[in-house]
Amino acid sequence: MPLLTRIRGPRDLDRLSLEQLDQLAEEIRTFLVDAVSKTGGHLGPNLGVVELTIALHRVFESPKDRVLWDTGHQSYVHKLLTGRQDFSKLKQKGGLSGYPSQAESEHDVIENSHASTVLGWADGLAKANQVLKREDHVVAVIGDGALTGGMAWEALNNIADAKDRPLVIVVNDNERSYAPTIGGLANHLATLRTTDGYERFLARGKDLLGRTPVVGKPLYETLHGAKKGLKDFIAPQGMFEDLGLKYVGPIDGHDIEAMESALARAKRFGGPVIVHVLTEKGRGYQPALQDEADRFHGISPIHPDTGLPIKPSGADWTSVFGDEMVALGQEREDIVAITAAMLQPVGLKKFADAFPNRIYDVGIAEQHGAVSAAGLATGGLHPVFAVYATFLNRAFDQVLMDVALHKCGVTFVLDRAGVTGTDGASHNGMWDMSILQVVPGLRLAAPRDADQVRAQLREAVHVKDAPTVVRFSKGAVGPAVPAVGRIGGMDVLRAPGTDAPDVLLVSVGALAPMCLEIADLLDKQGITTTVVDPRWVKPVDEAMAPLAEQHRVVVTVEDNSRVGGVGSSIAQALRDAGVDVPLRDFGIPPRFLDHASRAEVMTEIGLTAPDIARQVTGLVSKLDGLPLSRLGSNGGTPIDRPTAEVDSVESARD
Repeated sequence: MPLLTRIRGPRDLDRLSLEQLDQLAEEIRTFLVDAVSKTGGHLGPNLGVVELTIALHRVFESPKDRVLWDTGHQSYVHKLLTGRQDFSKLKQKGGLSGYPSQAESEHDVIENSHASTVLGWADGLAKANQVLKREDHVVAVIGDGALTGGMAWEALNNIADAKDRPLVIVVNDNERSYAPTIGGLANHLATLRTTDGYERFLARGKDLLGRTPVVGKPLYETLHGAKKGLKDFIAPQGMFEDLGLKYVGPIDGHDIEAMESALARAKRFGGPVIVHVLTEKGRGYQPALQDEADRFHGISPIHPDTGLPIKPSGADWTSVFGDEMVALGQEREDIVAITAAMLQPVGLKKFADAFPNRIYDVGIAEQHGAVSAAGLATGGLHPVFAVYATFLNRAFDQVLMDVALHKCGVTFVLDRAGVTGTDGASHNGMWDMSILQVVPGLRLAAPRDADQVRAQLREAVHVKDAPTVVRFSKGAVGPAVPAVGRIGGMDVLRAPGTDAPDVLLVSVGALAPMCLEIADLLDKQGITTTVVDPRWVKPVDEAMAPLAEQHRVVVTVEDNSRVGGVGSSIAQALRDAGVDVPLRDFGIPPRFLDHASRAEVMTEIGLTAPDIARQVTGLVSKLDGLPLSRLGSNGGTPIDRPTAEVDSVESARD
């Protein structure tokens, strides 16, 4: 009977010998490769933390002791050891989250999937233990490049201020975030890794003292806790101890016995301790180890034996952007690129290969990246900062007060905008078009297809006196959606064929095919529709108000929060212009969305062509005085759909 199937909780580990623990580690790696190859997910990071996680749960008593993960995608082994071994629907609707989840287990404390926050959480929890006189322990596991984030160092500064407040910080040092970690801190950790004289000295001492009766083990423990002077002579870990933090390590993160010894010492210390652990991302799986780009950081379904994708990937939004960046770089020497530890995921790898002196990886430090971009622009260059839409939230103040206030020509390219789905609440890029509305002078583009990504990126980098933003979706890019005309700066995607059209349908970004489907459904109900793509959704095009005045109803559809989004800004523009036309805005409701496929999420929130067509049909009928529907006041969610209306639209779709 496999050992893994006997593990229903962390205390089941206590009964296992060291030999059995090593066997369990191998079983876990086999399980992860088999399970994650079917569903996709974060494989490489979890293969690297198997022994570390086993040791953590042997030494500490979760959930009484709080074990926190940064970043949260390293928690798969933690899930297995806390009773969650059904990975058949990992990151799918109804299945396990790809991150810690309070809804899944009492062992999950923070649903952390934005990096560098765990030390702040740990600091607060340790303070709470002190105030409430609890003897519980707090353990923060930080790795995959998260120590390159400024928030981590702000927290360390506070943690070090209390020498008697117990807190164990495990630095999972695998030399990588998505790709190899860069920067001064990375260089310091590399020095610690490569200066192994201290650990060799201890290993020889342990072997000798282990054969010495009675006094051998106590002497070894004393030696391992040697004073800073001796340790500095052999390994320069002084940066941490100069902050006032006790330092233990470097420790082989794949040696369970060594890990348990180090963690037990840290647990007994009674103050803040850093345990520096060396692990190998992708350990035990050769295809991951051979993937120099990111060691299978995050994968789609693959053949487990070869590591090759089951489905060949077609052109996606990210690669279209990446190719156009190379073309722009060849044409303009002032174009430079910035990434926050995501060179490959945001499509800048080709640019980096072509122009190695014009690419800057700032680590997991979006705030610094935005300010540095302002400096680059002030210095005469045009920086393009490519970042996931959800992560731009972290740099809002810098976009506002450093880039926009100083009228810097910086282009922000937002990948994974809108509903991304499987990574859950923290990764849906559903706030950018709301929070950026308040930034004076900023211009925001939402391309509908690959051609528009290329065209609008070029338009963006020609702006020298204001920030520009280009946002696009995750995954495959569909066929081109041609324009049939232009009004002002807006593309007309469908003309109504009448001088008195009913509906002006404003399509935002990648939702253009859906909006054309909505127009087809409305047409079958005898409702005439103009479909326009604003292209640049901020500022609102001056032609919008007079165009809206020619219609009976304005409908906006966006892959962004309805609160403060494009629909809200267009409504304000119409009010300012004195245009009194009813407007209904459809978008994402103001709530955190559970993980599921993009299509499942869109269906759940009613952001589909049939759902929207039903409501617009009801609204037009109401204007005509026909009692076909009662609509909710929020515009985005139907409250009561009469059978006649549902049947009519469904039959039209069929």
